[in-house]
Amino acid sequence: MSTATIPTQTAKTEPCPLYINGEWKHIASDQTTPVHNPSTGEVIAQVPLCGNDVIDQAVAAAEAAFPAWSETPPAERARVLFRFRHLVEAEFDDICLGISREHGKTYAEAKGDLQRGLEQTEYACGIPNLLMTDSLENVARGIDCDSIRQPLGVCAGIAPFNFPAMVPMWMWPLAIACGNTFIMKPSEKVPLTTNRLIKLLEKAGLPKGVLNIVHGGRDCVDALLKHPKIKAISFVGSTPVARYIYETGAKYGKRVQSAGGAKNFVLIMPDAEVEHSAQGIKDAAFGCAGERCMAGSTAIAIGNAGKTVLPALVDVVKSMKVGRTDRPPQQQPHMGAVISSQHKARVVDLVTQGEKQGAKLLVDGRNVKVDDAPEGFYIGPTIVDNLQDGNILTKEEVFGPVLNVLHSNDLESAIQIANRSSYGNGAAIFTSSGKAAREFRHRVQAGMVGINVGVPATLAYFPFSGWGDSFFGDLHIQGKEGVAFYTKQKVITSRWFNFGEGDIWAK
Repeated sequence: MSTATIPTQTAKTEPCPLYINGEWKHIASDQTTPVHNPSTGEVIAQVPLCGNDVIDQAVAAAEAAFPAWSETPPAERARVLFRFRHLVEAEFDDICLGISREHGKTYAEAKGDLQRGLEQTEYACGIPNLLMTDSLENVARGIDCDSIRQPLGVCAGIAPFNFPAMVPMWMWPLAIACGNTFIMKPSEKVPLTTNRLIKLLEKAGLPKGVLNIVHGGRDCVDALLKHPKIKAISFVGSTPVARYIYETGAKYGKRVQSAGGAKNFVLIMPDAEVEHSAQGIKDAAFGCAGERCMAGSTAIAIGNAGKTVLPALVDVVKSMKVGRTDRPPQQQPHMGAVISSQHKARVVDLVTQGEKQGAKLLVDGRNVKVDDAPEGFYIGPTIVDNLQDGNILTKEEVFGPVLNVLHSNDLESAIQIANRSSYGNGAAIFTSSGKAAREFRHRVQAGMVGINVGVPATLAYFPFSGWGDSFFGDLHIQGKEGVAFYTKQKVITSRWFNFGEGDIWAK
């Protein structure tokens, strides 16, 4: 098994600051973790691993800021986000280059990452309308009833590494638009993008303490989960951690939305249009080097699709260029590196185990070389066929550029295969048949479904509605469910009596 070694730090790096109560702080910490440029393996920053004392400071700042911020009119809260969006647009390209540098995804993928985050901000800017609720006159004679939504208090978000801009912005824009104050813990692997964006939010006029940034690993996460003054936790990550976040947060009395991993199936019908289907499956499987919970990680070729679409897919995948993404846009490859040498080793090991268990590699990316970056964390796109039940690749979420291929005689058996998975994030079908598409969308057990769309990730105004082991909680991230998650509903029933001449207000 070939793995890249982590190089020694070749240039002076600065510690990654925290942001608490409107101040950027460097803390002295014996425990730090490096941020790498995955394209080269170079260390570009050091992140402190915070504990209870830092979380206490952040919560205290957020709690102190909550009364004034929650009383700020929703339209004024939205104006801060409008100004923030304008500032991000002005620096959009440079921010995307920063995402590519610290994450390893291509410039085009970084643009999508940031744009999707901005779309969530745009949605949150509609908060005066989103907070409107229901009223009914004369629910009984002379009695009226109406409802209002009020913020929860201090909320927190814990983000993964795979979308440095988008996933944190799934959380904090809507949370603060609803009137909450917030503590953001970005992934310790990619904290620089969040720090840069929050500097623009600060410039947009966000009051001190409304949003705070902490960094760290499990100790930091546990401190957030157990803190008695944090009312709600948003999380995105792997399923084992998502389950832990949900169970622990709920145990400590918090509202929790916890999005986990996936094993998303892409069904290929014999009547699928070959060229567009091959391109769509390629993008679904290998976009962002497969490091996304909506990746199309398992294709099911139905009937003759294994003889038509699959060869075309193999051809287009073999033509993909893997290389450095810390380059100008015109010099970008089709796919970049994975996040770390450890993650590369894990993905390579899973493919090797799968091969030993009888799988056939149609495209093998384990030994890909990038000449000008020999220490980068690269794996080429990989397609694995002839998978049997029990193969490790059918069970594990690889979270890398690996596409499993299964075969089925008909749509019925393909749907049954997909529905046996304990996950339920997304599923897609490529077909020219409306009947097959309707049958699939009705019966497949997944919260987000694509028809000739390989990655059916929802936009900001729809919930990111994973099912099964892909989500733990009741209210999903994004959309109206996101507004409901970050608010509590109050219902008022009122009746007024006519006190006649004795009524002091009648005089």
